[in-house]
Amino acid sequence: MAEFAAPAVGDWDFPRGTASIELMTRFAADRGLAAGRLLAATSLSADLLADPAAQVDARQELAVVRALAALDGSDATALELGRRYRVTTFGIFGFACISSPTLRDAMLLALRYFDLSFAFCIPNVVADGDRIAIELDNSRVPADVARFLVLRDLSAIFAVMRDLLPEIALDDLSFRHEASTVDAYRTAFGVEPRFGADACRATLDPAFLTLPLPQANEQTVALCAAQCEALVARRRQRSGISQQVRERLVRLGGVDAGMDEIARQLTLSTRTLRRRLAEAGTNYRALVDEVRQALAEELLDTGVLSVEDVAYRLGYAEASSFIYAFKRWTGMTPAAFARRFRAARQAPPGR
Repeated sequence: MAEFAAPAVGDWDFPRGTASIELMTRFAADRGLAAGRLLAATSLSADLLADPAAQVDARQELAVVRALAALDGSDATALELGRRYRVTTFGIFGFACISSPTLRDAMLLALRYFDLSFAFCIPNVVADGDRIAIELDNSRVPADVARFLVLRDLSAIFAVMRDLLPEIALDDLSFRHEASTVDAYRTAFGVEPRFGADACRATLDPAFLTLPLPQANEQTVALCAAQCEALVARRRQRSGISQQVRERLVRLGGVDAGMDEIARQLTLSTRTLRRRLAEAGTNYRALVDEVRQALAEELLDTGVLSVEDVAYRLGYAEASSFIYAFKRWTGMTPAAFARRFRAARQAPPGR
């Protein structure tokens, strides 16, 4: 059996299309949730979501996930959301998978072009005795949405696999966290999972990997794969601007650099920088907020600095302004975040 390579990217912070954000807003509306709050957490507009060629920064999608989880972050909601992702949600990437000769070929293609997906947890496909295991790593995902996203992502992966091969079934399923109810898990995966395990892991019979896919077509998959290659090359070429701005903001203190100074360091005009950030689905103000949030979370996690000290270091004249901004970013106060994050870090292994 062919070895499965690691995904093309090892972190979630890659540029994305808008289909996932649009799907989440529809999901919230269908459930009677305040869908408008999802976009309000970002600098995105409904018009941008309607553009199939638009590209957004991953942190914009993360903000939408946070807003949805704040409305209803239950396991059942995360699992049901994942089931809404179908193979066609992924555009040309999905059609490449559909047209692949076998499930193994589709999985290899998905790993090769993983940054055309909407996942935040990083998948690894490994041989587990006489079974194939799909393990999801959510260690790099922010702690406040790590459980929500590992459930959404694995549910979405299994929904897509069922689209490709309807008869597929899991042998075993395990999660690190403890469960509140198993009914939603049975609905999503067809098996009752184990909890408090050492990893998020789904196993299946490797015989499924060699079954021909119903819509396999050599010419179509070759055409779609070529388009995936071109698309991912464009995204990877353009994806650097947001990260370059973040890096310079951190280097300059994260708050007072000014857009003109950042543009100068990037040898761009301010107008060009503004345009390129807009193409990435973000803006300078949003990136300043992201850097402030990241620095705030790191400083709070030390447990050494008070909320007032963190506010001062981030350039806020008053702690109340920082507290207001932090609640807008994360949905909780800085003090509550510090308690929750430290509790997650101190939890015993396997929980």
